[in-house]
Amino acid sequence: MNFDIGHNSAGQTIAVEVRLYNSLSDRVAGGWCHRLRLPAGATLGDIASRLGLAESEIYLALVNGRDASPHRLGGISKSAPLDDGDVVALSGPVPYSWGYGAPVI
Repeated sequence: MNFDIGHNSAGQTIAVEVRLYNSLSDRVAGGWCHRLRLPAGATLGDIASRLGLAESEIYLALVNGRDASPHRLGGISKSAPLDDGDVVALSGPVPYSWGYGAPVI
């Protein structure tokens, strides 16, 4: 958790919506869409921990439609705090279809 957001943030929470795609949607009980309440300053790493996902399982992470994957081979940015109302999309590896010649999303 990132505690550099201010001395008066203790006890504050944020609400985020987490959407799980591809292999991750089957890994977490409760379906593909989750609404979480997290402490202020929470990061993508905190979401992964809360949902029981290993960072190595996350191939792509988007926050409000913007890429939050620091590497081409997956992973998540654990340094940037999330904001109240953020929509987070997490995807496992994307299946590839030789018939289409492209990833199937």
